[in-house]
Amino acid sequence: MMAISTLMLETTLLAEQSKAKAAPARMDEESFRAFYERTARQVWAYLVRLTGDAHVADDLLQEAFFRFYRAGTQYESESHRRNSLFRIATNLVRDHGRRQRRGIDVPLPDEIESLDARHDQRTDLARALSRLKPLQRQILWLAYAQGSSHVEIAEIVGVSSKSIKSLLFRARRKLAELLRA
Repeated sequence: MMAISTLMLETTLLAEQSKAKAAPARMDEESFRAFYERTARQVWAYLVRLTGDAHVADDLLQEAFFRFYRAGTQYESESHRRNSLFRIATNLVRDHGRRQRRGIDVPLPDEIESLDARHDQRTDLARALSRLKPLQRQILWLAYAQGSSHVEIAEIVGVSSKSIKSLLFRARRKLAELLRA
């Protein structure tokens, strides 16, 4: 009788240990800090591009990382983590836009300042990008500034991956029209 209970206890312990090894662990502080250092600049640039305001982007960046960490979700890979973070950032920008439309205004700068000799070209590009629809700005930024794949862009912005190719085509065409005007 005692041998059976000991065998059952050992079997239960082995099963629990194998589950613990198989399941990915929640990020500890050190791995979160390393993830932050790898991705914060990219997410901030994405947020600045979408909001047009560096100060708002700072606030949204902090909130995005807070929500990401608080969720405590376990991810299969670095790519999944990154996509989830961009998805959170995208949703925060959408929420911010809704709050602005309700009358909570945050002043936006007229131009994006640049110390580069190509200031006029950058200003034209910034103005043209600001005249695109938010989704068009998002997918262009993710595709060309971040180098995200179509599948990653689809996950981040919440559309099917099959539609990204045509959405990118239309966004590029609209941007070209705005730059010619």
